[in-house]
Amino acid sequence: MPEFVGAVDQGTTSTRFMIFDHDGNEVAKAQLEHAQILPRSGWVEHDPVEIWERTNTVMQNAVREGGLSASDLTAVGITNQRETTVVWDPRTGRPYYNAIVWQDTRTDSIAAALEREGHGEVIRRKAGLPPATYFSGGKIKWMLENVDGLREAAEQGHAIFGNTDCWVLWNLTGGPDGGIHATDVTNASRTMLMNLETLDWDDELLGIFGIPRAMLPTINPSSHAEAYGQARTSRPLRSAVPITGVLGDQQAATVGQVCFATGEAKNTYGTGNFLVLNTGTDLVRSEHGLLTTVAYQFGDSPAIYALEGSMAVTGSAVQWLRDQLKIITTAAESERLASTVEDNGGMYFVPAFSGLFAPYWRSDARGAIVGLSRFHTNGHLARAALEAICYQSRDVVEAMEQDSGVHLDVLKVDGGVTANDLCMQIQADVLGVPVSRPVVAETTALGAAYAAGLATGFWRDTDELRSHWQESRRWAPQWNDEQRDEGYAGWKKAVERTLDWVTVT
Repeated sequence: MPEFVGAVDQGTTSTRFMIFDHDGNEVAKAQLEHAQILPRSGWVEHDPVEIWERTNTVMQNAVREGGLSASDLTAVGITNQRETTVVWDPRTGRPYYNAIVWQDTRTDSIAAALEREGHGEVIRRKAGLPPATYFSGGKIKWMLENVDGLREAAEQGHAIFGNTDCWVLWNLTGGPDGGIHATDVTNASRTMLMNLETLDWDDELLGIFGIPRAMLPTINPSSHAEAYGQARTSRPLRSAVPITGVLGDQQAATVGQVCFATGEAKNTYGTGNFLVLNTGTDLVRSEHGLLTTVAYQFGDSPAIYALEGSMAVTGSAVQWLRDQLKIITTAAESERLASTVEDNGGMYFVPAFSGLFAPYWRSDARGAIVGLSRFHTNGHLARAALEAICYQSRDVVEAMEQDSGVHLDVLKVDGGVTANDLCMQIQADVLGVPVSRPVVAETTALGAAYAAGLATGFWRDTDELRSHWQESRRWAPQWNDEQRDEGYAGWKKAVERTLDWVTVT
């Protein structure tokens, strides 16, 4: 009997394939980066063909390096960078254009027009999302209006859309030779095109964006024994392994952190930060700038909803210190440099490089460093960058408490930045609640594996998954209320300085 579950984790900067055992332990992993294409200011693209080639390679490498064969896998799950939009020809598998990445802001005029024309409230009510550059619907619309011949091809059924989960699944299951064009409820909920109540594409929303329904994939539960088919024997695993789980990356991390109870929350620290609060079967509509989204749906069970706060630039602000300012040579050095000072010295750094996401949703914002004096050093700037990660998370936690009435007792954390102990201590200080990091840090891939394994009976139920979760470290708050309030007031004042820098038409 197969003893392992695999997971494709197709992320913003890299793709990896991970293999887990029955206890949720990592058995093997392979990972490759892909190019970040930046044709203009605010534009971010990926090459879908490169992503598929990287997926092929990491799947083969992980199986080989783990000393395994595909027959050792009971199932495969897929998780992915959400909202990153691919449109391709199903007859050939050729993309019509590069993938437009979730960070891309070229659709700001489309988002502004939706609000101006009165469609914003309909989108919020039906899709749970504000009109914003972040989501897939505006990116599809932009392609249809700007890629020669694409509108005609779409109307003839020769152009189909998917986020990168859909692109990987279609290729794994045969591509032009019968590939399955499907997605799950979590990815569909990030398009501005799915009705959160019906869990199906909404004709009124499709009409607002001018998107033919024929372009869109079938929407399935996140965990299902049959809906996603099998990997073709001609594909990287060379075996008909069932694909039984699909989840957007932040929902996958929520599953990997076993946040299955109403009121449980996790925060993933990567390129951006993504804080997700489980609201159960209740569809909580945010009045404070958060997203209402689907957390997961397992088989025939009802969908579980969530409130999410998405922050565009957090870990990537540290990369900016490394790659643009060159005050550090590795991201890990940010902790050492920030530790050379006791506090931020009154300096705040708001990294609104792509505008501000939750809870502000201001595409006119741009980054700012404020409160500078000759006293300040590169250590203060590094400290301010780490604090920016934590203050943006507090903005979201405050909004969640207002929307849901839930006060966090503890915040579960995961992602690359959680290796920075100073940043996690600052997070506990800024929030005033303990911060908890799990033993298995790769919660995104683990969540996709969990979804796949639940569908096949590899894992019995969510209680069994919860029994596997173990804490690696916990940070307790050290600031007093006065320090916490003073620091947050300075942050809010700094945020105000970032607004109205770009005119959005």
